[in-house]
Amino acid sequence: MTDTARLRESAALLQPDLAALRRDLHQEPEIGLNLPLTQAKVLAALEGLPLEITLGEKLSSVTAVLRGGRPGPVVLLRADMDALPVQETNDLPYVSRFPGVMHACGHDLHVAGLVGAARLLAEHRDELPGSVVFMFQPGEEGDGGAQLMVEEGLLDAAGVQPVAAYALHVGASMLPGGWAATRPGPIMAAADSLRVVMHGRGGHGSAPHSALDPIPAACEAVTALQTMVTRRFDAFDPVVVTVGTFHAGTINNVIPDDAMFAATIRSFSPEARARVLEEVLRVVRGVGEAHGLTVEAEVTEGYPVTVNDHGEAAFAAATATELLGANNYIEMPHPVAGAEDFAVIGELVPAAYLMLGACPPDRDPFTAPYNHSPEAQFDDAVIGSGAALLAALALGRLRRES
Repeated sequence: MTDTARLRESAALLQPDLAALRRDLHQEPEIGLNLPLTQAKVLAALEGLPLEITLGEKLSSVTAVLRGGRPGPVVLLRADMDALPVQETNDLPYVSRFPGVMHACGHDLHVAGLVGAARLLAEHRDELPGSVVFMFQPGEEGDGGAQLMVEEGLLDAAGVQPVAAYALHVGASMLPGGWAATRPGPIMAAADSLRVVMHGRGGHGSAPHSALDPIPAACEAVTALQTMVTRRFDAFDPVVVTVGTFHAGTINNVIPDDAMFAATIRSFSPEARARVLEEVLRVVRGVGEAHGLTVEAEVTEGYPVTVNDHGEAAFAAATATELLGANNYIEMPHPVAGAEDFAVIGELVPAAYLMLGACPPDRDPFTAPYNHSPEAQFDDAVIGSGAALLAALALGRLRRES
């Protein structure tokens, strides 16, 4: 029996336990960096395995090292653990018990899948030519958990730096259940933010000439940003600038002193990212100053572009094809505009990030509610496949080095 067949068979046996773990996690979701209940569930699920476990200091992370029976390099596998501030509207027996908090992005499946991978690889420990680091990470949804784990020694947990890192992300839509997808190069966008305050001079709405109205200038700046996107950037290395908040004034007949708006900025290459962060400031300052306003503009950098190493992406694609079947793998034609702090790992270690379809069989993946929706649902049945895929990536990559 091939390694792939053995992993599939063992993962199928683990599937009921992994699905039960996922549902337990789903019922008690936690947000941010402090996830004590989730951490305790992970530790209980790993109990009895031959792992060296380290807990985070600034966050509720779990880093577990499995040392193989033969010397060799290190591979890192990652799962994010945090939930979202979303009120779940699903009618499920394992719906979230916590008001306003939901595993709407499938991180509960990620955790269960990585626990499964740890169990599968522990079964193969004697033949494992190297070590595997299992990274259970809080704070992916905007809190920078990956960077904190790196600062606390994640990449040195096994004594030497990993030669490769892999992560899966499930989708409630877009891909049929059980299908995998990835691509070389950029796979997720960088996500940065812009905050602008235009300071004018208030006055009566009947006499705008005696005031310095910040609202028209702020509106003009919003539209100027959209023009900038289409006129200053290559369509084949695009950027996205979306203004999500705009606030000014308190009543219809008073010109306010200030107008404020904020935007998210997405980009798909380090070069475009660096340039757009300069351009947005230039545009809004220029518009405001042309109207005689004082402009307060600030960019806050978020997650960088998630870039798949070409060699690791090709290996991950071949592994997924062998494990899941050629009909269940597809190469993504373009990146996704969401952002992901696995990008931090990818800047330090050759990495590959894969998508795994988890759309329930009774839903159309092209119309199903998306990740982050209060109606998002994920099919437990794919967890075994995710666990087997992570294990196959680690085992195959270590054997390639031996």
